[in-house]
Amino acid sequence: MAERPVLVLGTHNQKKGIELAELLPPHGLELRTLDDFPNAVEVEETGATFAENARLKATVQAQHLDAWVLGEDSGIAVDALDGRPGVWSARYAGPHATDRTNNDRLLEELHGVPAKRRTAHYVCHAALADPAGNLQTEREEICRGRILQEPHGTGGFGYDPLFEIVEYHRSFGQLGSAVKSVLSHRSRALRALLPEVVRLLSHPAFEMRSV
Repeated sequence: MAERPVLVLGTHNQKKGIELAELLPPHGLELRTLDDFPNAVEVEETGATFAENARLKATVQAQHLDAWVLGEDSGIAVDALDGRPGVWSARYAGPHATDRTNNDRLLEELHGVPAKRRTAHYVCHAALADPAGNLQTEREEICRGRILQEPHGTGGFGYDPLFEIVEYHRSFGQLGSAVKSVLSHRSRALRALLPEVVRLLSHPAFEMRSV
């Protein structure tokens, strides 16, 4: 039996890795995360945009591991804060930020802002690099919503308990993974990218790496 093409999900974030893996099968790919590679490098996110950071995560790691790597960068942009936290979403409360401290800071900055001005959108840019570190394909998608006055629900991660899908009157923390897998920025980006990922990794011109 032929080996399945290996795709490395360029993240150490366990929750994000699970979410990515749930969105990608069943397409004949063998999925791994950076936790499977003790020699994985820590790619510095120096980009000014989600696209720049996703490309860095994909190309640098792919060349280092000699593997196909899917890099993605995502975060939340709040209209009343002129697009902040943006690319700083994971580190909004500082270099040792947690989901809790990031959420607390966001709520503090939005204190007194009425519901109609708390509009926001999640952004995900996904990029695929080949084992030589060449960018092969990329996509960016968004999911629009609103920031609640306080967290609701315990599902998801990041800003999910604060991010309300207005049409559902529920946060991503309340809606659960099944609904999030249809509506989220990350699921939309991966669905758009997936046909090209499968085509590229299955093409006979590319040698399959059993990393």
